[in-house]
Amino acid sequence: MADPGVIRAAAASAAAGCIVAGTVAVTVAVVAGPGPGLTGYVSEAGVTDSGYAGAYRIGVFALAAALLLLAAALPPALRPAAVLLAVGGAGTVLSGAVTCSAGCPLPPFEAATVADLVHGGASIAATAAVVFAMLALVVAPVVDPPLRRIAGVGVTLALPLSAAIGLAMLTVGRGGLVGVLERLLLAVAALWGLATAARLGLARGGVPARSDPA
Repeated sequence: MADPGVIRAAAASAAAGCIVAGTVAVTVAVVAGPGPGLTGYVSEAGVTDSGYAGAYRIGVFALAAALLLLAAALPPALRPAAVLLAVGGAGTVLSGAVTCSAGCPLPPFEAATVADLVHGGASIAATAAVVFAMLALVVAPVVDPPLRRIAGVGVTLALPLSAAIGLAMLTVGRGGLVGVLERLLLAVAALWGLATAARLGLARGGVPARSDPA
């Protein structure tokens, strides 16, 4: 019977690979695609009219797989964080499967279709689940100390960015401010996921959760 620690370490290594591949694919689609650059949402690279929509979706699904693999890589004692990552993975799959219309409009400043609302809601829910997974690792009573520190840095950056994005979307709507903040938040999430996957995959037997003396 395979050692669960070895299986978790393999899942972490696979998650790291998916994060790198997914980030590269989405970045290529956003940079090379016909979107409005920093003044638009990242999701605009996946609209049907974009020639890079396929690359965008492949990247999104790779990132969804990374979240699910990361959830599987966490020790049983960290189940709340694993559940949140699984929720984030499911939301990311839905976000990639449902395409928004041109401009990815969202209320209150733009008229949105049902698909826009589903896509936007799934994207927001997935991102929130990842941020809360970081927070769950920070407050967990039993956790590997380096994982706690990595999550602490991640949530310290992600929470204010998330609040700023929500406030900007409600007050100024789509534009350069939201575009830059969104990209910063996604970069933080990707770097946190990569660092966490690297820590979990360091040892062949995996990194067990344990009490943090700090």
